[in-house]
Amino acid sequence: MRAMWKGSLSFGLVNIPVRLFAATESKGLKFRYLHLPCHAPVEYRKTCPVCGKEAPWEELARGFEYQKGSFVILDEEEFKSAAGESEHLIEIQDFVRIEEIDPVYFQNSYYLSPDGAGGKPYALLRKAMSEAGKVAVANITIRTKETPAVVRVYQDILALSTMYFPDEVRNTRELPDIPGEEKIRERELEMARDLIENLAVPFDLEKYHDTYREKLLEIIDAKIKGKKVAVAPSPEREKVVDLLEALQASVEKVREKKGKGKASQAKKSPKEKLTTSGR
Repeated sequence: MRAMWKGSLSFGLVNIPVRLFAATESKGLKFRYLHLPCHAPVEYRKTCPVCGKEAPWEELARGFEYQKGSFVILDEEEFKSAAGESEHLIEIQDFVRIEEIDPVYFQNSYYLSPDGAGGKPYALLRKAMSEAGKVAVANITIRTKETPAVVRVYQDILALSTMYFPDEVRNTRELPDIPGEEKIRERELEMARDLIENLAVPFDLEKYHDTYREKLLEIIDAKIKGKKVAVAPSPEREKVVDLLEALQASVEKVREKKGKGKASQAKKSPKEKLTTSGR
């Protein structure tokens, strides 16, 4: 795993040299556009609309369009001067309970590992935060973007999640057609609560799978092997007009599914049960 950022994690007068690693990776399949007549991959080039020529990297600069067609150009040194000392610093400002932060603010997740002599203060902060049950709110500048961030204990490491600033989260009042206080019948509410209770389970991310990617891989594998791909029709959903009727049918369906699961478990032979329990 390669570090994408190096700097210090600071709280009070304590500085911890750290490295930042991406905590996640996209497993989505990557496709390229091909020119159908010859199946050659289409290339994307940076071309200047005035010169009509391809622009090499050394001739590119970043410009801010302050009015239509007018730009101010900034070089790398100016970007660095704007970042100042914060360019390589994660400065902890507050400690809070994570329940106080709405998930809408979270962006990307990273792992922090100690660098050089940072092992002991890293372990100290990890243990102190774990015992306090708090997360740290800090600021970090990655490349040319400063963001607030949360540093927290994840398994046996410190993890960092970047966040949006408040003015980057859109106001919910801008959404159209949000219902106000609707008249809801007590029976409807009761059935909705019943459905929630029947679907309630301990959270386990391992049970969720990217079925779309799995189906695509099956299709790709079949086409590579020259097999004909059969396209399954989309399942038709039952049309239920009445809300209460839909809730009732949903509860019954969930209960039926749970009942089948229990019956299947009960049908296991004693030998199978022993194998399952690992005895």
